[in-house]
Amino acid sequence: MIEKVLADSIDIANLAPNPGLTSFGPLVTAIVRNAFVFASLISFFLLIFGGFQVIVAAGDAKKAEQGKAAITGAVIGLLVVFGSFWIVQIISVITGQKLLGF
Repeated sequence: MIEKVLADSIDIANLAPNPGLTSFGPLVTAIVRNAFVFASLISFFLLIFGGFQVIVAAGDAKKAEQGKAAITGAVIGLLVVFGSFWIVQIISVITGQKLLGF
């Protein structure tokens, strides 16, 4: 009797770990979307850090070069993220899977 009452009151469909990730597409979407955000934030903070290093260098050529290298790395990183975004868009068109939800 108790088992029947419990079975009637518990919705088994809600016990799945993550009902939204039932196939490969949504999993890739979640990973790629978060990777783009994470890589963009790292590049942005590296750009700010490099600019701060160049400003604070105050004539020290070694520190200024380190700052310029950080800025160059940040810009290249942003270009890589932007390029990979478009590659993922092309893959989503070819496969017909909405990878980033666009």
